[in-house]
Amino acid sequence: MTDPTQPAAAVQPAAVHLRDGENGTPVTETLYEQIGGHATFQKLVHEFYIGVADDPVLKPMYPEEDLGPAEERLTLFLEQYWGGPGTYSAQRGHPRLRLRHQPFKVNPDARDRWLAHMRHAVDTLALSPLHDATLWDYLERAAFAMVNTFDD
Repeated sequence: MTDPTQPAAAVQPAAVHLRDGENGTPVTETLYEQIGGHATFQKLVHEFYIGVADDPVLKPMYPEEDLGPAEERLTLFLEQYWGGPGTYSAQRGHPRLRLRHQPFKVNPDARDRWLAHMRHAVDTLALSPLHDATLWDYLERAAFAMVNTFDD
């Protein structure tokens, strides 16, 4: 029996292991797997770039005339981030998102346009509310983190 006059002992949470070793395979089902894997991320990114292709602010930020290479890079990045294959890092190294976006003028208008196109793309996936909120939370935080100027 515990003594109510004594402070309760601190409960240490159990360690959570998401991978079998530092770079090992996931030991639990990842969000990547839960929402449909490659096909889902490919659809998300494709829908996103349909909007970007016609956006007068965002389209000029993509050096290639064809958005295909950018579409592939974003797909690989998101897949890796959410527990899919590590192809992005194998091909391109550490993501370094802020550094890779530094050459471009990412102001609040560009961020909001990016988010609008991405919100539409996420909506096309018809995810469960939990998966939608989890994915959207990351995308929104990432977009805000990429802002590197407040100039028009």
